Amino acid sequence: MNFDDKNRMGAPQTIAVDPEEIMDSAEIEAIVKKYDAESNFRNLGGITAKITGVLCILLSLFHIYTAGFGLLNEVTHRTVHLSFVLGLVFLVFPRRKPGKLIQDWGFGLSFASFYLFLAWQLTHRFSQEMPVWGKIGLIAMIAFVALTALPVRSLKGEGDKLSFSDWPLALASAGVSLYLIVFFKEIFIINIGFPGLPDYIMGLLAIIMVTEACRRVMGNTLPTIGALALIYGLLGPLLPGVLGHRGYDIVRIVEHLYLGTEGIYGVAVGVVATYVFHFVLFGVMAQKSGLGQLFIDLAMIIAGKYSGGPAKVSVVSSGFFGMISGSPIANTATTGSFTIPMMKKNGFTPQFASAVEASASCGGQVTPPIMGASAFVMTEMLGVPYNEIILIAIIPALFHYLAIFSMVHLEAKRLGLKGMAREQIPQFLYVLKTSWHLMIPLSVMVTLLLMQFTPYLAAFWGIILTVICSYIPVITKQMGIGELDDSNTLTPKRLAEGLDEGARYALAIGAACACVGFILGMLTLTGMGFKFSGAVLEVATGMGQFFSSIVPFGLLSVQGCTLFFGLIMVAVACIIMGAGIPTTPCYIILASIAGPALSDLGVPLVATHFFVFYYGVLADVTPPVALAAYAGAGIGGADPMKTGVTAFRLSMGKALVPFMFVYAPSMLFINFTWGEFSLAMVSGVLGVIALSVAYIGHFSRTDIGFWGKTMLTIGGLLLVSSQVTVIAVGSVLVLGVLIPAFLKGRVLAPVQEDVCFAEVE
Repeated sequence: MNFDDKNRMGAPQTIAVDPEEIMDSAEIEAIVKKYDAESNFRNLGGITAKITGVLCILLSLFHIYTAGFGLLNEVTHRTVHLSFVLGLVFLVFPRRKPGKLIQDWGFGLSFASFYLFLAWQLTHRFSQEMPVWGKIGLIAMIAFVALTALPVRSLKGEGDKLSFSDWPLALASAGVSLYLIVFFKEIFIINIGFPGLPDYIMGLLAIIMVTEACRRVMGNTLPTIGALALIYGLLGPLLPGVLGHRGYDIVRIVEHLYLGTEGIYGVAVGVVATYVFHFVLFGVMAQKSGLGQLFIDLAMIIAGKYSGGPAKVSVVSSGFFGMISGSPIANTATTGSFTIPMMKKNGFTPQFASAVEASASCGGQVTPPIMGASAFVMTEMLGVPYNEIILIAIIPALFHYLAIFSMVHLEAKRLGLKGMAREQIPQFLYVLKTSWHLMIPLSVMVTLLLMQFTPYLAAFWGIILTVICSYIPVITKQMGIGELDDSNTLTPKRLAEGLDEGARYALAIGAACACVGFILGMLTLTGMGFKFSGAVLEVATGMGQFFSSIVPFGLLSVQGCTLFFGLIMVAVACIIMGAGIPTTPCYIILASIAGPALSDLGVPLVATHFFVFYYGVLADVTPPVALAAYAGAGIGGADPMKTGVTAFRLSMGKALVPFMFVYAPSMLFINFTWGEFSLAMVSGVLGVIALSVAYIGHFSRTDIGFWGKTMLTIGGLLLVSSQVTVIAVGSVLVLGVLIPAFLKGRVLAPVQEDVCFAEVE
C-alpha cells in the first residue's frame, strides 16, 4: 500500500497511518490462512513444488483456452476440471492438525466407518460377480483412505511437507475422473445405461475421494451433510413419516452420482468449471497488475474527506475490491490491512473498525457488475442471462451500502470524528494519469457481459487484456510519453505466478461443489426438497394463523404472517448452514432445498434465489462462526467474538433487504409497477435508517433512549411490509422518534459541515 510521496503530479505527500502499522504481504497471508480454509496452501519446496506449479499453470491455461476457443462437451469439460482439482487438493492443502481430541476422533472414526460401510455395501451387492481377491483389494484400498481420515499425528502431512499418503490420494482422486475421460465412448455411448462392475468401483471411489478432498479444504461440516444425504438415500424405508421414501441401494446411488450430470459432475461443478474459475483467475491477475491499490485510491477520493472518512473508505474500497475477490475473508484481510489501522487512528474502537471492514467486505459478492461466484451459479440454475442478474441486483446492493453507510456515519457523528486530512487523499487527476490503463480490462469485461456475451468469454478477454495492459507503462516509458508505474507489469515470471495462484484459489470451491453434488443428486433421487418445502409450509401456516388471530384490528393477515414466518425459517436455515460452509455451496444447497418452500408461499423464483443468496452471504459475519469478522479482529487487535457480534449488528440493516424485495418484487424489476417500486423505496430507506439509528443510539446530535430504540426497531421492521396500513403504522413510530430528535439537534448545536479535515500527526 505504498503512495508516491514525491510532490509532483498531485501525488499525496503523506499517508493516513504510519507505514509500520500497515501489514505486509506475509502478515496478510497469515491472517487469510488462519481464518480462510480455502486459502490455507502449503509452502511446498523441491520437485513437489515444481510439479504442483506446472499442474496449476496447466489447469489455468486449459480454462483460458477453452474460454476463448470453445468448451469441450459437458461431461469431458467437467471431468478434466475435476481431475486436476481433486488431485491437486491433496498436494496443495495440508492435513488438518488435530485440535479437540474427542471431536476430531469422533469425526475421523465416523468418516472411516462410513467409507468402509459403503465398500461393504458394494461388495455385498456384487457378491456373485466380484472375486474374493477383488473384494479384499477394494476393502484394503478403502481402508487405506479410511486410515488417512483419522487424526493420527504419526501420519504427518499437517504442515508444508507431504505425508506418505498424499501422493496415493492425489493419484486416486485424479484417476476417478480420468477414468471417465479414457473410457468415455464405452461408458456414455456403447454401454450407456448398462454400467459394468469397474464403473461402480470407480464411482464408489469417486464418492469417497470427493468427500475426503472436501474435508481437506473445508473441514467436516459440508462433507458431513453430503454423507448424511447418501445415508438418507440408503435408509429411506427405515425412516419415519414424511422423511421416509422407497430407498435406493449403493448401485443406484453410485450410478446416479458418478455416471450422470446430476451428482458429482452436476450443475455445481459445471458452473465452477465454466464460469467461476475464470473470474477467480481474473481477480488474481487484476490484483497483481495493481487494480487493488487503484480501488483504495478511488475510495479515498470518494469518501475520505467526510466525517469518519476512513470507515467510509473501508466500505467503498471493500465494495470495489469485492468485484475481483471471491472471498469475504480475503477481502477483509487485503483492504483491512490498510483501512482498519486508519480507522483506529481516526478514533474508532478496534472492535468497531474491524467489524465495519468485515461487514463491508461481505457486500462485494452482492455488488454488480462483477458479483461473487454464486451469481454465476444463479444464472445457470434460473436460466437467466448474467446481464439481467446484474440489473436485478442493483437496488438490493444500493440498500446494502445504505445500511452500512448509515451506521458508519451515525457512529462517526456520535464520536465527533472528522474526515481525513486533505494531503492524505490522493488527487484524482494524478491517480487517473498514473493508473488509467488498469481500468481497461474491467471495463471491457463488464461491457461484454452487458452485451450478453457469455461470461467465460468476457472473462477470457478480461484476463488477456490485463496481461497486455500491464505492459502499457513499459511501452510509454520507453517512448518517453508517460510516467505510469511499471512495477506491476506481468512479466513471464509474474504471469506464471498468477496462473499458479489463480488455480490454487479455485481448488477449494471446486472440491466443495463436487461434494454439493451429493446433496443435489439425492434431492432429485428422493424428492427430499419437496418434503422440506411441505414441512416449512405447514409450520409457517400454523404460526401465521395463530399470530394473525391475536393481533387486533386485522392488522396482520394470515397470508402475510405465513409468508413472514416462512421467510424467517429459511433465513435461519441459511445463517446456520452458512456458518459452516462457504457462500456458494450454501447458496446451491438452500436454493435447491428451501427454494421450493418459498415458491409455494407465492414468492417469485428470482426473489427466492436472491433471498437465499443474501442470507448465505450474511453468514460470514454471523457468530459463532463469523470468519470474516474474525479475520478483521486479527488485523485490528480486537476480541474476535465481540467483533463478530458487532459485525452482525452492523449488518442488521441490510438483513432487512431480502425481506424488502420479497414483499415488493418490483425492487428486483419483477412484475414492475411504479407505485409498488416507489412505496418500497421510500419505506425501505426509512426502515434502514430507523434500524441504523436504533443500533447506534444517536441521531442529529441527540442520544436516543431505550424507548426510542424500541420504537425505531419495531417501526423499521413494520416498514418491510407491502401493506399500506402496516407501512403507515411503522412510519408513525419511526418519524415519531426521528423528527423530535432532529429538531432537538438543530436547537442544541449549530449546523456544521460534514466535510472537515483532521490534523496530520
